[in-house]
Amino acid sequence: MNTGWTLDIKNMAWVEDTENQVDFLIRTMSLTGKERILDLACGYGRHALSFAKRGFSVVGVDFTDAYIKDAKIHAAASGLSAEFILSDIRDVHFSEEFDVVLNLADGAIGYLNTDEENLKIFDVIGHALKRGGKHFMDVCNAEHAEQYFPKRAWAAGEKELSLSEFTWDQETRKMRFNGYQLPYGQVIHKPELGNSEPTRLYSIEELKNILETRNMKMEATFSDYYGTESSPKYMQLMVFSQKI
Repeated sequence: MNTGWTLDIKNMAWVEDTENQVDFLIRTMSLTGKERILDLACGYGRHALSFAKRGFSVVGVDFTDAYIKDAKIHAAASGLSAEFILSDIRDVHFSEEFDVVLNLADGAIGYLNTDEENLKIFDVIGHALKRGGKHFMDVCNAEHAEQYFPKRAWAAGEKELSLSEFTWDQETRKMRFNGYQLPYGQVIHKPELGNSEPTRLYSIEELKNILETRNMKMEATFSDYYGTESSPKYMQLMVFSQKI
């Protein structure tokens, strides 16, 4: 499992799109504001807190202590209806309690050592959803990795420049990601990119089969939070599904 997460991620460029992402999720899943939401691997609660500010009842789960503490502080300071639980998401046990389950910014999908362990996350999702409940995941696309990795990318945020490097192991269907942040206004040194924990990636067809075995139907797929149709040309894969 990936470890070593810190609150430094708040400075990364990709967190700046949070409000647009929540807007897209509400539109895409036709949410009314009355739904109870479970945010798995919620990080420091950026999506969960945004939903709570909009009137949703939210529960966030993450195994990083600093993230959960930070999320609780912000929820309490704003008087929000948001609960945050420090736990490995495989260890939470909900039974048809939520209208919506989210796995965003990977949501820990594919982070575990074996396929068997990774599939336990989908079990948690299926058990937590009410019948008719909705699920949305945002992961990396295995079909893109097969065709375009290795690759490098960069993103310019308001606070820093982020550099990324991606490689692919076809046999294990796992991606390695290495990142380096260059804060503005500081002296730049040559990046030292190490080896991250590998992440198991899935194709649309694989995810469709995984979801179907848990009584969930894939409703739509996208490549970004602006509604672009999913395609192997894009690294991001978003899947909206519903429990039958």
